Amino acid sequence: MQNAVERELEVKLVLSPERSVPVPARLSYFTDDPYAVHITFHVGSEAPVHWTFARELLVEGVFRPCGHGDVRIWPTNVEDQALICVALTSPDGNALLELPSTAVAAWAERTLRVVPPGTESTLLGLDGALAELLTPLPADDLWLSDPWSQDEPQDGEA
Repeated sequence: MQNAVERELEVKLVLSPERSVPVPARLSYFTDDPYAVHITFHVGSEAPVHWTFARELLVEGVFRPCGHGDVRIWPTNVEDQALICVALTSPDGNALLELPSTAVAAWAERTLRVVPPGTESTLLGLDGALAELLTPLPADDLWLSDPWSQDEPQDGEA
């Protein structure tokens, strides 16, 4: 059974140090994808923009700078307002977003209550899938048996 933790919020797309524009966004977390968080931005184009990255990265970014490469997150204060900055990089361009810290922290806490850290792998069903893959089938007996019969001469023997 899939559970979802979602939150609609308004983020700011930073265009310059003096200018930003509001962007509606949705944070989503799904128990069938327990290691990831999803952010959907509605930027006024035909299709929304989707980003997916590690939940652990967002949780850590609430408290301290983290991330490398395509996604970097850090907490900050702007005009006495606690924010979380998210820098996104892709071949299509770069974006710097400011998210309200209180809303993101509360949402992240809800995801941690639904799936506590360290328990994510239990939701993936990997043990059962591996057991199924590794269980021999009757046809495997042909492949697992010795191809050389003991009573037949082997190469080089007469």
